[in-house]
Amino acid sequence: MLLGSIGSVGMWSVVIILPVIQAEFAVDRGTASIPYTLTMVGFALGNVIAGRFVDRWGIMVPMILAGLALGLGFILAASTTALWQFALIQGLLVGMGTAVTFGPLISNISHWFRRRRGVAVAATAAGNYIGGAIWPIALQSLVASYDWRVGYIVVGVICLVTMVPLAMLLRQPLPHSNHSGGLDDSLEAARSRTIDLTPRKLQIMLAIAGIGCCMAMAMPQVHIVAYSVDLGYGVKHGAEMLSLMLAGGIFSRLASGFLADYVGGVRTLMLGSILQCLALLFYLPFDGLNALYMISFGFGLAQGGIVPCYAIIVREYLPAHEAGERVGLVIMATIVGMAVGGWMSGWIYDITGSYQAAFANGVVWNLLNISIFAVLLVRSRGTAYVRA
Repeated sequence: MLLGSIGSVGMWSVVIILPVIQAEFAVDRGTASIPYTLTMVGFALGNVIAGRFVDRWGIMVPMILAGLALGLGFILAASTTALWQFALIQGLLVGMGTAVTFGPLISNISHWFRRRRGVAVAATAAGNYIGGAIWPIALQSLVASYDWRVGYIVVGVICLVTMVPLAMLLRQPLPHSNHSGGLDDSLEAARSRTIDLTPRKLQIMLAIAGIGCCMAMAMPQVHIVAYSVDLGYGVKHGAEMLSLMLAGGIFSRLASGFLADYVGGVRTLMLGSILQCLALLFYLPFDGLNALYMISFGFGLAQGGIVPCYAIIVREYLPAHEAGERVGLVIMATIVGMAVGGWMSGWIYDITGSYQAAFANGVVWNLLNISIFAVLLVRSRGTAYVRA
């Protein structure tokens, strides 16, 4: 959880400085969103690459490399003189470094728990939102007191001196049975859930659903600070809204973990997706300061548990020895949704001059996610022995 909290800074830092980057490099909102998009591309690829490594050799080495990548990435990004340089570093170093602290870490922890796997996965994933509740306010304060470059250097140093030592504590390899795909898979099969879909079809449907939910999720998470500035409330209030949103996500992730242990990942994710859609709808008619604080917190409570449930679903329905790679692929799809959704929201803003259409676009993508999980819910057969 601590590693996830520290490493998640790569996801939220570029959101906080989006208005500053737009002004400094004199670009439009859509172009200023490109560094975030490339960060998410690096995050997506990093989840798959590191996930395959973790399946075989454990989490320690990838996590050490993540700490080094984040530290170096933030320090180098602070010295850039062009937007393309900044965006490239965000994608190659910051995005890929942050990736290791999410999907691969979640996959790793899932092997050590059976009865309370949902809680373990959710607690580990909550680190991402704990960091999201802390980093925006901390970085915004540094930017206000100095500038974004100083803030990035400070963040880079923090990542280097904390993440590498913490990673050394995770040197114990996965249980031997997980490497073979034998004993562990047999034990999992005795208590897993079945679904009337092939593994490939299920993987594809989860990926499409992940894109849909995160296209919707990206609008408030990526643009709430810029939206606050446009409404005249300023960066400070926008950063507080983002932190409040992610603080709500912490409670949502933990609650979803407990719920998934009892009703399964599909039902839990379906509930979260419906609530997220309802929260997005509230952004359309209300734009007062107090209302945005309340809606942002409600949005966090609704959507926080969605992404970790994908990992829980993979562990419920698919082979244990492939967990790292399969979780990585699904997480990659969700990040593609976040990356494209972040850019698309900025693009829609540039065309329409407001965020109303961008919020409506998010609702449409959210409905796609809900429809897919409605199908999965019908095809799911609950807890039973897996067919040969």
